[in-house]
Amino acid sequence: MNKADKVLDIINILETEFPDPPIPLHHTDDYSLLIAVLLSAQCTDKRVNTITPLLFAKAATPEEMIKLTVEEIKEIIRPCGLSPRKSKAIYDLSHILIDRHNGKVPQSFEALEELPGVGHKTASVVMAQAFNVPAFPVDTHIHRLMYRWGLTNGKNVDQTEKDGKRLFPKEIWNDVHLQIIFFGRKYCPARGHKVEECPICSKYGRKGI
Repeated sequence: MNKADKVLDIINILETEFPDPPIPLHHTDDYSLLIAVLLSAQCTDKRVNTITPLLFAKAATPEEMIKLTVEEIKEIIRPCGLSPRKSKAIYDLSHILIDRHNGKVPQSFEALEELPGVGHKTASVVMAQAFNVPAFPVDTHIHRLMYRWGLTNGKNVDQTEKDGKRLFPKEIWNDVHLQIIFFGRKYCPARGHKVEECPICSKYGRKGI
């Protein structure tokens, strides 16, 4: 089987398992999604989803957020980890949204990546999930799984993103990155992985991983 056939088979497996993958971070608009994705760095989606309702109950818009102090934001988001850095980023980016973007989340990679605390992965998630622009966000889980399945050399997340965009059709990027995440949770955990029970790794997984 050549790589194109392998990729097509993996796509079919992912589509069968998760035909309509939900967005794992709870949100109500572009701004709440941006903040949730920022908070998810080195934190589980489950924990973020327990913290964001507390934060947005106090400040659901940039205008409301800048009325809080950085310290107040930090106390609310502390369970998400990296709270000093994330709280300052949330406060500062909220100011920038008001000053430069009329209080709206910008709809370009360049403008998003200029915001404090927003890297390429966060921008990609927002572009894909808020604005339906084709993107292939790569977190550590997608990076690990694509290496495990022999779809990338595992060099770094930038290379994995390039490989994902090259291997998967552009029109499915926004779904397939979510499908990989949910598939990993169900079948391909970092620890306790049972190769024989995984529909993909049992066929294509690298040995010893």
